[in-house]
Amino acid sequence: MFKSALAAAILSACAAFSVSAQEDSVVIELFTSQGCSSCPPADRLLHELIKRDDVIGLALHVDYWDYIGWKDEYAIPDHTTRQRAYARNGGRSMIYTPQMVINGRHDVVGAQVQELDRLIKAHLIAAPTAEVQAERSGQEVTVRVTPIDLPGGETYDVRIVQYTPLRHASIRRGELAGHELDYANVVESWQMAGRWDGANEQAFSAQLDSDLPAVVLVQRAGHGPIIAAAHAK
Repeated sequence: MFKSALAAAILSACAAFSVSAQEDSVVIELFTSQGCSSCPPADRLLHELIKRDDVIGLALHVDYWDYIGWKDEYAIPDHTTRQRAYARNGGRSMIYTPQMVINGRHDVVGAQVQELDRLIKAHLIAAPTAEVQAERSGQEVTVRVTPIDLPGGETYDVRIVQYTPLRHASIRRGELAGHELDYANVVESWQMAGRWDGANEQAFSAQLDSDLPAVVLVQRAGHGPIIAAAHAK
């Protein structure tokens, strides 16, 4: 019964999320873990979200549930550090999974479809403050950032994230023992292309770690709001 209700909710989410493609993309970071029994509904929702042209969805597996019997093979300690930074910036003392962070500004617990839909729409209609363009040639990425309406005195990280579009896990222990699960857009690596003062148009370039797909995030330094994002194609 629960699985049927969940499937209906995800299908409803897809219908609610069907909007026309836009140049701007909303970044949704899902903090998840193979050791978290509450995570699969959010993991499945991410599969649907990444089908949208106006969403960049990324799965950031964390390591703080590894102690309960299953070590998440996709977890990266820096993901936990990033989630803690988001919590501090948002005035929260705790972190949890599953959590979706939208453009580094707002968060949603689990797979709350209606609240997530509301936040995505709000970010899509907000006036842009910066623009980023990214071009890829082999394993080299060239990035160009342009201010539109940015306050002075801030510094922004230009980050390149690489991910695997689909990964499978056969979980043998812990809360999800016996489950066969597929994960979408699993983040594998991060690198800094550079820091930007937001004052003038600027170009950056970086060599990628692998042939995996890549996205560029322009984010206020210190894990602040994401002000622009693009796929590196």
